[in-house]
Amino acid sequence: MKRILLMTVMLTFLLVGCAGEKSQSGTGNQEEEAYVLTFEASTIEGAPLTSECFADSKLTMINVWATYCNPCISEMPDLGEIAASYDRSEFQIIGIVSDVTENADERMIDTARNLVEDTGANYPHLLLNKSLLENLVGEVDAVPTTFFVNRKGELLGYAVGSQSKETWEELIDEILEEVE
Repeated sequence: MKRILLMTVMLTFLLVGCAGEKSQSGTGNQEEEAYVLTFEASTIEGAPLTSECFADSKLTMINVWATYCNPCISEMPDLGEIAASYDRSEFQIIGIVSDVTENADERMIDTARNLVEDTGANYPHLLLNKSLLENLVGEVDAVPTTFFVNRKGELLGYAVGSQSKETWEELIDEILEEVE
């Protein structure tokens, strides 16, 4: 019963979409114009990455996390396994380190790198910058928060809080069935 309730709540989040004045789209409803996420950022390895990466996969999961957040870190091994289990043309994960900026002290960046390595979360992780803050992370009230976008970068919905591997996989599979 708890699992059914959890799935219902999560699906409600996804159907409602990202609310907030800055997002330019309050519902994610197909009848309204979808909010298209755009960004330019750097990974924790220093490589550039832009929102053009969304075109590489049918569905992209963007997990906003923080180095101080135990629930964030606890779910990262599962997210690493999930990222590895899907064909990249179907699904990809991108992490955003919400408490480490591009111009942060190298020790802070190393902390994020070490967490990624230790948890096996082998997918791109972006360092926070103005572009990410203005276009997505500024809407985040708690970590982890996870957003879902399609190939066009259209925001499909979000979920707040960490989830089990099984819950994420069920949710991802359901969304994949719905997206073009």
